[in-house]
Amino acid sequence: MTESSGEIHRQVEEKRFIRKTISALKWRRGSEQIIPASRACALESQTEQMELLCLERIEYSRSKNTGGNRMVKLRFFAAVIAVAFMSLGSERPTRAQVQTELPPLVPGAKPVTVEHIRIHAASLEGNLEGEAVDRDVIVFLPPSYFKNKHRRYPVVYALHGYSIGAEQWTHEIRVPQTIEGAFAKGAKEMIVVLPDSKTVYGGSMYSSSETTGDFERFIYHDVVTYIDAHYRTIPDRRARGLVGHSMGGYGALRIGMQHPEAFGSLYVMSPCCLSHMGGGGPSSNPAQQQEMEKQLEAVKTPADAANLPFFTKAQLASAAAWSPDPKNPPLYLDLPFKNGQLQPDVLAKWTANSPLAFIDQYIDNLRQYRAIALDVGDEDGLRFDTAKVHEILDSYGIKNSFEIYHGTHTSAVAYRFQDHVMRFFSQNLCSTKQCK
Repeated sequence: MTESSGEIHRQVEEKRFIRKTISALKWRRGSEQIIPASRACALESQTEQMELLCLERIEYSRSKNTGGNRMVKLRFFAAVIAVAFMSLGSERPTRAQVQTELPPLVPGAKPVTVEHIRIHAASLEGNLEGEAVDRDVIVFLPPSYFKNKHRRYPVVYALHGYSIGAEQWTHEIRVPQTIEGAFAKGAKEMIVVLPDSKTVYGGSMYSSSETTGDFERFIYHDVVTYIDAHYRTIPDRRARGLVGHSMGGYGALRIGMQHPEAFGSLYVMSPCCLSHMGGGGPSSNPAQQQEMEKQLEAVKTPADAANLPFFTKAQLASAAAWSPDPKNPPLYLDLPFKNGQLQPDVLAKWTANSPLAFIDQYIDNLRQYRAIALDVGDEDGLRFDTAKVHEILDSYGIKNSFEIYHGTHTSAVAYRFQDHVMRFFSQNLCSTKQCK
């Protein structure tokens, strides 16, 4: 069986399992409860995965009210993180991921200068996972940078998603063409920086962990400090913007909420992992879960994870970022399931790293931003949690823009970067030495 046919077979089996589980839950509930419960779930859920979670939630609530059994509770939590894992899977590194729609060339666009540099990340020193502390960074300098030697520029820091690095990120957002196109369309010139935060398991989650290192500080401190020291930037938070897509969108929101001293405007694109349903987790299919645990048991070093299936590898990435364990060699992390049993303390740590769980603690920080924008595709399952962030900001009276555009998780990201992200920062970043 080829890799592509094997993947198709896995998806078919996964959908078949979900449909059977949904049918079983509806049948167990009895005819008198099918209409108010299962129909409501079907109406409010955009995917079968979400319908499964909705039904499992109802079953769990009923079991709580009636003193239900432990298996129902375990099945509910398994469904929660299984659906979460599927949402992270929207970043699956397939050909379609980098085949985003390419905006047409803008007449008169002038070339930018591309520099590939390496930044020493003191924040990653001593990490238990063996992550490189000298990180690749791609810098795009505007057309006038070498013509006007006295001019200083605002800077946009753009964070990539899970399973890719900065180089692959350039292919998704189609830079430098989209940067050049944005300038040609009237956006003010700025420096654009793409730091690489890919790890041995595919992604750092832009979090702080003894296992992976402090990737959060790497972005807001190490990279920013280096760029300010080596390029003609405007070294003021009001002249710095932070944007990210998917895992990078999660990172932009997470870092933005906690470090308003570093950035002045935020743009969050299709963010993953906003709730406990948006990280990674095991499968709700017992057979798949058993196979995943078997695969994980065979991993003795980070290098052993190189050829793991996507979901299994993403589980390791989430655990390394959110449930590190310095006393648990050789991987120095704790997984949410062990010997087939849910580990509630680990799941609690993952939930604690969900922005929707801690956003209320950082409202004063969010008020400091000049502008905040969020966007997501109408065919992207992440649109529901993204809308919740918008609603929370609105409820606190924090000005923000929110748009659901036509597209999938990645299809329109290059258009969005050129025509929306760059324009947003052009309008909201300080572009003079005397920022006000």
